Formats: sequence, structure tokens, C-alpha cells
Amino acid sequence: MSKQEVIICQNFNTELCQKLSAHSYDKIFILTDEHTFRLCLPLLQDIALLKDAEQIVIGPEDVHKNLETLAYVWNQLSSRGATRHSLLINLGGGMVTDLGGFAAATFKRGIACINIPTTLLSMIDAAVGGKTGINFNGLKNEIGSFYPADQVMIDSQFLKTLDMPNLLSGYGEMLKHGLISQPSHWSELLTFDFDHIDYALLQKLIGQSVQVKEDIVEKDPYEQNIRKALNFGHTIGHAFESFALKTNHPVLHGYAVAWGMVCELYLSHIRCGFPKETLRTTIQFIKENYGSLYFTCDDYECLYDFMKHDKKNASCGVINFTLLGGIGDIRINQTASQEEIYELLDFYRETMG
Repeated sequence: MSKQEVIICQNFNTELCQKLSAHSYDKIFILTDEHTFRLCLPLLQDIALLKDAEQIVIGPEDVHKNLETLAYVWNQLSSRGATRHSLLINLGGGMVTDLGGFAAATFKRGIACINIPTTLLSMIDAAVGGKTGINFNGLKNEIGSFYPADQVMIDSQFLKTLDMPNLLSGYGEMLKHGLISQPSHWSELLTFDFDHIDYALLQKLIGQSVQVKEDIVEKDPYEQNIRKALNFGHTIGHAFESFALKTNHPVLHGYAVAWGMVCELYLSHIRCGFPKETLRTTIQFIKENYGSLYFTCDDYECLYDFMKHDKKNASCGVINFTLLGGIGDIRINQTASQEEIYELLDFYRETMG
């Protein structure tokens, strides 16, 4: 897999123009959802090289990250004359960069794409690392491919369009990066002031977070070994997310990951000796900022079934986890019995209320 260029922008318009000028695209398409079309596309209106760009607008949020929307994007590219020499700019959150990236990967067997993430979650997770895809058959990211965007252009100016829940959603993934990297980064993340947001500081933290992911992806682009560290919190987090969709109460991805980390930190403590005080401090931060997902013991079987369908499992019925012995002490390819998983779900309900 080719290495992806991630640019933490100092002057967004100038740097994007430089990248566009370096290639001779026959057509440029900009993919947005209904939200980013209204809130973020105007921030690109002064870029002369985009004045003739074709616009493709899709429905917002994860419910539209499906085969029907993907087919619509394919159809728009085809009917408007896209070729293998065209460029698709994905301007949006993780849904747009995931689906747009997969559309680029598969149209004409692959066209160029640039990701311009507009949410914190997409800046530090979805738009970086080359994973693309859609939800299918009720399962998150069931269909997809590895297809790195040519560039990922990150600028915190777009975050000013976000509401607090979406900002916190991205921050959940940043907290994960802190836990799998080093105590100083984790500690700095826990002290960020959400009541008085310093966007320059946030851009710096984003850069650090992206570097954590880039370093891991470069070592293991196809998730055979250490890249599995990035799945911390996701085995149970994805189950929470799928459960919420099934019960018609969808939740933001980063919230589900944060709640998943509560469970997987507990399992890390039991299995790998993750320090109790770090466990308590992290869980308190998550509880105060993310609230809790409601479920009962009657839902355990459903949640367990979602975990069994997780793509990270090496064999049918064996659920794979990434756990931690401490901050930065990564233990991949860990498993847990059904009884242990039910126990950590008990812990979650007792701790999170």
C-alpha cells in the first residue's frame, strides 16, 4: 500500500492549490454530504482551481453509508464523464471519506482522491490510514478496501462548524491514541479545556494524534500485526454502535469507542495488569464527557453476537481484542470467553450507570 501524505495545514488554500497544480486532472469532483455542502464547501469558494469542479451531494450521517449511496456516487461519476485521470475530493466527515474513498478505489479500478476531513473524527481516524468502505447487512464497514488518498489536508478551521457531540466523538479516538502511545500525550488530552477551545492547541494535538496512527500504519499497512493496536476499544465499541443502530438510537462512533474502551480497559486490568488508577482516571473522564449507553443484561446475547461478527476475529466464534498492560504497552491478539465478556458488560453497567 502506498504511503499517504498527511498535511497539517498552515495555509489551507495555498497548500491545496499547490497539490492541485502538481497534476493534470481532466475533471475534478467534490463529494460532500448535505451538511458539509452548506457549512464547509463555502470555505473552498476562493480557490480558482476548483471553480469548475463538479459537485456530488449525498445524504448525511452513517445511515447513508450504504450500497445505495455508493451506487449513486458511481452513477454521478460515470454520467458526468469521470475518467481514470479525474480527481475526487472528499470533503466531509468519516462517512464521506470512507464512502468517497471506496468509490474512488473502485471506479475505473481506481481514481485519484484527496481527503479534506471536516470533523475531528475524520481528521485523526477515518481520513487517515487508507481504510475505506461502507456498512452492509447491518454491520459496520462490512465492505471496503485499503486505498490511501493521495493527500489528506487537515485544517482545524473546519472544526468551528462542529457541535460539541461531534467534537467529542473525534476526541474519543484521540484518547485512544493517547492510551496506545505514551503517558504524556494521554495526560495532555485529559486536561484539554472544552469550555474554551484553543483551536491552535487542538491542531497541535491533532498532529500528534495523526503521527501516532501514521507511525503504526507505516509499520503494518494491512493490519497483520501492530496496526491492530488501533482497534483498541473497537471490538466492543463496534458492537455498541451496531446495537444502537438496531434499536433505532444511533450513536456517534467516537462515543461508542469511548464506551468500548471502558470495557476493554477493565479487561486489560484483569488480564494484563493495566494500572487501576489510570483505569479510574480514564473512565471518569469518559463518564463525565460521554455519558453512557443504556442496555440491560437481556441485551448481552445480542451484543455478544455483534462481537462475533467483527472483522478483526481470526476464526469464527473467537473474539479478538487489543488490550493494554499500561499506556503504550500494547497486547494484540487477545481473546476472551463469553463469560468474561458478560463480566465486563456487568462492569460497564455498574460503573457507568
